[in-house]
Amino acid sequence: MLAWHFVDETLKDGTALPADGERLTHDGPVSLCEGGLHASERVLDALKFAPGNIICRVECDAVGDRQEDKFVCGARTILWRIDGEEVLRAFARRVALEVGTLWDMPDDVRRFLETGNDNLRVAARGAARQASRDAVLSDEPQAAAAGEAARAAAARTHSARSTGLAAAWAASKATRRAGTWAEFDRLLETMIEEARSATPAQAADDDEWGDFADEIEAEFS
Repeated sequence: MLAWHFVDETLKDGTALPADGERLTHDGPVSLCEGGLHASERVLDALKFAPGNIICRVECDAVGDRQEDKFVCGARTILWRIDGEEVLRAFARRVALEVGTLWDMPDDVRRFLETGNDNLRVAARGAARQASRDAVLSDEPQAAAAGEAARAAAARTHSARSTGLAAAWAASKATRRAGTWAEFDRLLETMIEEARSATPAQAADDDEWGDFADEIEAEFS
């Protein structure tokens, strides 16, 4: 079974992460939350249990008990992985924009969500927080939740995984639609695939701009 799993620099028990293609097995009984290897069929569900920002596409064997958002198995193989730091932050901004029509979004907030410019982050977070509080006082729960999604997206002090999950949860709450979580799950999967398939040429262009930016800073500092 293909599934999703998040990891940090090591496994939860402190052992080293297996290499891509290396089959990790569990010795002993397999039971949810007690023993075995866990994963989720949907990446947004896997994000709920993420200990780190590394996103893994995994293949699972000897699948045991299931819950709605996770299952346990006896063997798990990482097929590929990516660093989800930037993907998850971009995802948080996207879902916050998805519910932008549900509240009177301040200009500072919209500019940050559309660009991801760090120089706009503090102003955006403050504006979103105040607007969300005002919506609560005005008894506008959808607007309040939409504002919370934007506030979460602008919270740089939190981990990328927490930022992405909080923004998705608040935006889903704002829409009041049962299928929103599944829609956001498909969006995140698409963004992960796009990040994974970024061409070496694109990466090279980014490096060249970084060098140029360093030269400009050195010249005018």
